[in-house]
Amino acid sequence: MRQVMRQTAATPLLNGVLYMLVITVLGTVGYTVAGWNLGDAFYMVIITIFTVGYDEVHPIVTPALRTLTITVIVLGCTGMIYLTGAIVQFLTATQLQNLLGLKRMKSEIDQLKNHVIVCGFGRIGRLLSRDLMAAGTPFVVVEREEGRIESARDKGYLCVHGEATEEQVLVAAGIERARTLATVLPNDAANVFITLSARSLNQELHIIARGEAPSTESKLLHAGANQVVLPAHIGAERIAEMILQPSGERLVRDAEHLEGFGQGLHALGLNLGVVTLAASSRYARQSIGEIERQSGGAFLIVAVNRRDGTTISRPARDLRVLPGDGVVLIERSGRTSAQEAFGGAEGGG
Repeated sequence: MRQVMRQTAATPLLNGVLYMLVITVLGTVGYTVAGWNLGDAFYMVIITIFTVGYDEVHPIVTPALRTLTITVIVLGCTGMIYLTGAIVQFLTATQLQNLLGLKRMKSEIDQLKNHVIVCGFGRIGRLLSRDLMAAGTPFVVVEREEGRIESARDKGYLCVHGEATEEQVLVAAGIERARTLATVLPNDAANVFITLSARSLNQELHIIARGEAPSTESKLLHAGANQVVLPAHIGAERIAEMILQPSGERLVRDAEHLEGFGQGLHALGLNLGVVTLAASSRYARQSIGEIERQSGGAFLIVAVNRRDGTTISRPARDLRVLPGDGVVLIERSGRTSAQEAFGGAEGGG
């Protein structure tokens, strides 16, 4: 609707500009034909159209020159009146559409419940917003930069323009009614402050915070974050998996491309992944049967990728998994984290 209003208001303005250009060109050509040079002819048309009131450049003595001048006066002044009105209409319509758009957006935000608040519309914020929109999850973007907030509005996202570190901005985004807040700014200090403010405003809010430095994780958790995401750490782990487990990575990628496979697993509360077995893990050098039994059914191992690059699909239950092996498994959502268990977070043994 905003685009339609903008186009509607711009049409008279474009028509007025085009009309004035035509009058200017025709008037200039007319005086040139009468024997004036191009500079004098153009100057005469301009002072006539804008009714400045200076003397004529050359005497207007012939009937043809007087007719031409009268025509330029009538058509030019009429065009200027029309163009002035079009400019006023365009500016008024632009301000009106912005006002109506902001009021409509505020009304929609005020009606939201159990929505997500995304603080920051940078690289990660854009990707997150895109995925939330695709999933049909209601969300609000909070961003301070005018260019980014305009980009978010153009995509049809609900937005609040302001500093997410300010409590009144979070309140305007409906934080008391929200279920999740994701603060994904590249500034660790800002993310900590936003987390503190958000937790004080909504004790039940699920907060996911981004951290750049590993040392920030503990600060964010103490500030009230439920989960902390370290993009650099995740990226490094992902690259390491690709290097150490190329075959296992390929198996996971191919499996996820099967039609309906990923959706079916998620619907059953399952996830497919590949992890590297650490030497400090309690599962190191144990058989697959022992690992699955000790996990209490949290994991189901479907393949093992040895350090030498050999992939063992449908491994036997007595096959022992060695440190450095890649383990392709199906994991139950909400149970013991496979990354922690196989990575050694639960202690050696």
